[in-house]
Amino acid sequence: MKTIKVAAAIIRDGDRIFATQRGYGEFKGGWEFPGGKLEAGETAQEALRREIREELDTEIEVGELLDTIEYDYPAFHLSMDCFWASVRSGSLLLKEHTDAKWLTCDDLYSVQWLPADITLIKKIENSLK
Repeated sequence: MKTIKVAAAIIRDGDRIFATQRGYGEFKGGWEFPGGKLEAGETAQEALRREIREELDTEIEVGELLDTIEYDYPAFHLSMDCFWASVRSGSLLLKEHTDAKWLTCDDLYSVQWLPADITLIKKIENSLK
């Protein structure tokens, strides 16, 4: 099975987390943490800064690694490095996503997370409390 290596940003603003809704592909409509695939020679942090710049027209500060999620989808294995992040500049403009929300601890389960992303929610919930 093919492994896809991605990086995801858990963008935090105080007690709120930024979630995006996929606007394309097989998982269109599902909610996720923004980010994307690593390119050859790129670190996860570099990929994350590039992807957030491309997808959300925003510069982020990449913080510590929260977790690495290993998840088997039917067609591929996902290896996702998930980092805390914060906005340095920009307005989180949606270029590839159909919607986005700032979620508080009480709202974390109010969206339909993609299967790999939902595995992070408990850890995030614990960090926000």
